[in-house]
Amino acid sequence: MAAGRNGPLAALDVGSTKVCCFVASEEAGRLRVTGIGHQVSRGLRAGGITNMEMAEEAIRSAVDAAERMAGETVREVFLGVSAGKPASQTVDVEMSIGGQEITEKDLQRTLKEARASYQPEGRTVIHALPVGYTVDGNRGIRDPRGMYGETLGISMHMVSLQNSHMRNLANCVERCHLGVAGMVSAPYASGLSCLVEDEMDLGVTVIDMGGGSTSFAVFYDGEMVYNEVIPVGGGHVSNDIARGLSTTLANAERMKTLYGNALASPADEKEIIDVPLIGETDHDVANHVPRSMLVGIIKPRLEEILELVRDRLTASGFNKVAGRRAVLCGGAAQLAGVQELTARVLDKQVRMGKPIRVKGLADATDGPAFTTAAGLLSYAVRERFDEGIKMSVAEKPPKNRFLKVGNWFKENF
Repeated sequence: MAAGRNGPLAALDVGSTKVCCFVASEEAGRLRVTGIGHQVSRGLRAGGITNMEMAEEAIRSAVDAAERMAGETVREVFLGVSAGKPASQTVDVEMSIGGQEITEKDLQRTLKEARASYQPEGRTVIHALPVGYTVDGNRGIRDPRGMYGETLGISMHMVSLQNSHMRNLANCVERCHLGVAGMVSAPYASGLSCLVEDEMDLGVTVIDMGGGSTSFAVFYDGEMVYNEVIPVGGGHVSNDIARGLSTTLANAERMKTLYGNALASPADEKEIIDVPLIGETDHDVANHVPRSMLVGIIKPRLEEILELVRDRLTASGFNKVAGRRAVLCGGAAQLAGVQELTARVLDKQVRMGKPIRVKGLADATDGPAFTTAAGLLSYAVRERFDEGIKMSVAEKPPKNRFLKVGNWFKENF
């Protein structure tokens, strides 16, 4: 079972440019990837489905390749999502404890109350993350169990998606005869994959630059506290090149990868690039342009993306919490000069992120483009661990109906 409590785990990252599937197992407390499959995305735009049959075919191909490599049959997957207009909201709830010792049951009751208090219309909550506790108004408490107080408060970070997007994506995966074990926000998964513990504690911004969208998340005090998606990504850079130089999208992507740079240099004027024109079959008809023209198309679009991230981060109020550190991941972040341009626009120290919590990845899949898929596996392990704790602390339900009523009175009065 792909998502069974003791079996291997499966992660599926459905993006705008590629569909990626990782199958992994736990070995001595570490994750080892045993199967990898990735396919060019079809029927998808900006992480949303535009053609159900083509998207289904791409998912089937990626999962089938991972299954063959791992020698396992995938039945459930943890699904990464970067579309559906995710909304990030912090909810504060306070409950009376009556001066008693705070127990696991009090904690679960407060968590349940916080989840129930946030019911956005037409949306589904995919993450409800406790980001801080208070006891009698005292903040900065990470674990209140064992403490005494009159009131217990909790701050929950809620991430929700549009119902229609979730249904379409889940339906597409289910048409491939796969179950959805959980949906995970792409920047959250990327953060779990490439951040070290100190970064999560001190404050950091994870920027996931994909093909159809750029998503970012703020981590502080060990947990994600803010999350947002901007519907502009590396694919828009390729479109700009194709339109500006009158070439095909395939040639634009190739030129971006081979000759592109986010920063201009004095040598750009001297280097000449051949640009095959749309509709021309003869190579001699190619347009010859200096590299500076290519850089002049790439740089403004990337600056626009990064300025949007900066402005949204400032408007959210989490810019100070995020500190002066940022981590870049995603396929579009691999373009030369992006790290330096990001540091300049955001005024932060920037490093490139890559999967650090999984073993068994080949060199081709060990870079920034695969942090989301690797992070989904880390999330799956965390979920499995949390389920084990809940099962261990859960008490057996009383058989007697009167005992059930008595327990209800104890919990509520």
